[in-house]
Amino acid sequence: MTRRHTLLVMIFLLNLVEFLQIGMVSFAAAPIRGEIDASPEEFSFVAALYACIAVVMIAKKHWFIERLGLRQYVHASIAVHIVGCLVCAASHSLEMFTAGRVVMAIGGGAFMTVSRVLVHQLPAGPERFGGVKSFFSGLALGTGAAPFLASVAVTEDRWQAMFWILIGVTVSVALLAYRCLPADAHPEDERSQSSLGRILLLAVSSFFLLYLLQRSYYDFYDDRAVIMIFAGLASLALYIYFRAEQRHEQPLLLVRELWQQPRFVLGVAVFSFAYLIQGANNYVLPMFLQAGMGYPWENIGHYQSLGLAVTVVTWIVMLRIIKTHPGSKKFHVAGFIALGGFALLLSQTAPDTDLAGHILPALMLNGCFIMLVIPTTAIQAFADVSYDDKLFAHAQQMKNMLREISTALGTCLATLITQWRSTEQYNIVDTRLIHGDAAFIRYTDTITQYFGHSYEGARSANMAMAYIGQQVSRQVSYLVGVEYFYAITALAVVCALFLAWQRVFR
Repeated sequence: MTRRHTLLVMIFLLNLVEFLQIGMVSFAAAPIRGEIDASPEEFSFVAALYACIAVVMIAKKHWFIERLGLRQYVHASIAVHIVGCLVCAASHSLEMFTAGRVVMAIGGGAFMTVSRVLVHQLPAGPERFGGVKSFFSGLALGTGAAPFLASVAVTEDRWQAMFWILIGVTVSVALLAYRCLPADAHPEDERSQSSLGRILLLAVSSFFLLYLLQRSYYDFYDDRAVIMIFAGLASLALYIYFRAEQRHEQPLLLVRELWQQPRFVLGVAVFSFAYLIQGANNYVLPMFLQAGMGYPWENIGHYQSLGLAVTVVTWIVMLRIIKTHPGSKKFHVAGFIALGGFALLLSQTAPDTDLAGHILPALMLNGCFIMLVIPTTAIQAFADVSYDDKLFAHAQQMKNMLREISTALGTCLATLITQWRSTEQYNIVDTRLIHGDAAFIRYTDTITQYFGHSYEGARSANMAMAYIGQQVSRQVSYLVGVEYFYAITALAVVCALFLAWQRVFR
């Protein structure tokens, strides 16, 4: 295998690992919580901690490479990541799983950034574009395969297999890195500088911002003022960090140079918004399909993977079109139209809709949205910084730091919206129940009589009320999901019109 082919495989596998671990752990969150005896609040703390450490490791990635050399950095990162995977696979408690995820973040938090930077190890021109194709192929396959692999592992009562899969892929990357990556460190006078104070500021501000976003799922309506104040302080601290980097003579991140690039600024904005929507959809979609429509968890995983598998097909079609018509507008507009179609289809589904005939097409459109928007934005956003390898590497770091924050923010906003709309829907139901709605009374009597064939007296009445409570909860989840997808449909139309109108992306 030539060095070029080895690099292409490495780029593909590193990005594959990133999206596999994100997708598998997110999709299998509920079963993993049961295995390690963790509450949703505790598991959200682990997610916030992972994202915070990933942000710091992405920021420090270039600093480490300058001192260790690219090969040693990749080997060290993979070794630490494997240790974290082993700890997670052996976990039977929240504390052990948390330790494993922390170690995984230290080792693998920057895998996606490293994968994209490795593209610049290839000569500019067709060979480098081949690296871009390998990078987004890893994204497409990882996104599509993660829910399926997670559902199979959990269904077979082998949830630890998710982490063994990650270990197998990263070991392959380590062997390939030994063959083709340079080992030399950078000269001392060319190395970027970092201070403990600035890194602590980044770590503390990003952790508190992400943690408060996670905590708002549960405490927002009880401690709204406190959460908003501390989230504001954390956001201010993060802003101060970026301002400090912008003014420093030898910054850890080249913030000043990057914010002078209009295409990069718009690209980061589109990236952040796309990941925000993706984070929100990843939270609402399983809730809507499982709690609102009553589909089994395993079936949801299989169909979600089947729908997301269209990302691979979309990417292949895009590559053919790019060769002759490279302009970005058609892809951006088509991507947000696909998002609108995905949301519109789900907003029109009935509670008895079948997965294959109605839900699967919507999931396929969601896969189209991911692949049409994210790669297109990457090509446009980094076009003006790709001439300088160091500036390009810093641009990737900043984009992926904001990706972690945007995904958490999307999940937070989706949670707050669903809580708000659930409260409103329950209030409507309670109003009818309080006033003794005649239809409700007749329905209750019918259900009580049904259970009365098997149970006696008060027990049949209690079971009837429990059954009705489950049906009300399911109906509320269904209606909240419909309202959410209506809102996403309108938002997608606005975004499609904006991207068709703007003149920054050609």
